[in-house]
Amino acid sequence: MADTGGSASSRRMWCSVPERLQLHLAMLALQFGYAGFHVVSRAALNMGISKLVFPVYRNVIALLLLLPFAYFLEKKERPAMTLNFLLQFFLLALVGITANQGFYLLGLDNTTPTFASAIQNSVPAITFLMAAILRIEKVRLDRKDGIGKVLGTVCCVAGASVITLYKGPTIYNPAPPLNQPTPLFVSLGDAKGKNWTLGCVYLIGHCLSWSGWLVLQAPVLKKYPARLSVTSYTCFFGLIQFLIIAAFLERDPQAWLFHNGGEVFTIFYAGVVASGIAFAVQIWCIDRGGPVFVAVYQPVQTLVVAIMASIALGEEFYLGGIIGAVLIIVGLYLVLWGKSEEKKFAAKEKAMIQSTPDHGSNRSTTHIKTSLTQPLLPPSTENV
Repeated sequence: MADTGGSASSRRMWCSVPERLQLHLAMLALQFGYAGFHVVSRAALNMGISKLVFPVYRNVIALLLLLPFAYFLEKKERPAMTLNFLLQFFLLALVGITANQGFYLLGLDNTTPTFASAIQNSVPAITFLMAAILRIEKVRLDRKDGIGKVLGTVCCVAGASVITLYKGPTIYNPAPPLNQPTPLFVSLGDAKGKNWTLGCVYLIGHCLSWSGWLVLQAPVLKKYPARLSVTSYTCFFGLIQFLIIAAFLERDPQAWLFHNGGEVFTIFYAGVVASGIAFAVQIWCIDRGGPVFVAVYQPVQTLVVAIMASIALGEEFYLGGIIGAVLIIVGLYLVLWGKSEEKKFAAKEKAMIQSTPDHGSNRSTTHIKTSLTQPLLPPSTENV
């Protein structure tokens, strides 16, 4: 009974916290969770976990977490399955799971968690660029919101280019002097003999895949409006694809076995925290605070990763990476500012249209009301 009373008291305390503060606390926790994923993934690779086996186990755990919620919560809104939907889910898995996670692990193996997180800040700008090319997103260069989005995209591309092409001198090296004891986790740190440029190219491929996945999801969700089910199907097909690739390329049977508790922890962290819990928290934050609010917190993850990686992995910071990260973060905020201004402009425009009938004739009033009731364009589904 004491435990029940304690849990009820905790729930009341949490409910008494203002929702805006709850959102900020949830987003901070989410960034720490994702930051830990970057560090844990690098530690797993340095332990010798196969880059093919790791995502297989991660997606198995994520699928087991998502499947019950998708099945029970979306029974009524889940459309009937067709061959066309299966093909679309397979394509989403190829882009959003297989290519996305595969490129990420290849890039992380050749760079560091900090710069992997920094390059990910370019995803909103790349997504905007893809949507603009496909005419899903409109760009008005005669308004400040359009100019802001274009400048932000240019800054993100420039930052990613700097990180890829210019490593630069070491700005900060956490390695201790020879006469001091070695830190506990220094053995998990940055491995030498890696190809930095190739790693950054892989990470750009990871961001392109992630952005492509976000863009491709929008038309799918219009026809299949069940987010958890779409994610579960995508995760399932991604798991099948990784299993097929691993069957051909991973010839060592020992790669599928766990050799120590550290390997088990990294896999469970990736599946439970980075895929299961993080997905649920992010969906709640997007629903309550909106996608722009969620995206604004992305650079916080880079700062947390830098601190964690420096302490746990002995990661060095390079000038090129710092310059590129600053450019990408500036670009991210320019794109988000442009999107915010665009929404304000659209709201003002809508308010003007709604106020026009009050001053017009009865004929124009009837015409406008009919247009608003039967819009020419179907309602769009915004996805992040």
